[in-house]
Amino acid sequence: MAKGYWIAHGRVDDAEKYDLYRAANAAPLAEYGGRFLVRGGAREVREGEAKPRSVVIEFPSYEAALACYDSPGYQAARKLREGISESDLVIAEGWDG
Repeated sequence: MAKGYWIAHGRVDDAEKYDLYRAANAAPLAEYGGRFLVRGGAREVREGEAKPRSVVIEFPSYEAALACYDSPGYQAARKLREGISESDLVIAEGWDG
């Protein structure tokens, strides 16, 4: 079964309030087996444009990645970042080749 990934590029406008979102998303991410592979850190945009922060979260399956995003726990956490950050998020199925 192919793994699932959240791939996000974001900008945080209020780091203190964003910490509340990070604390709130920990439980749903753990419940669905989410594991950070990239969480900020150094990077270089080599093509196109991207927001200043990159995050990649791996899940045991594509279905788990979708279910986590749709879960009541994550949706409640997501509301905490409204108005204090902006992000583009793609949920992708890994290649199981």
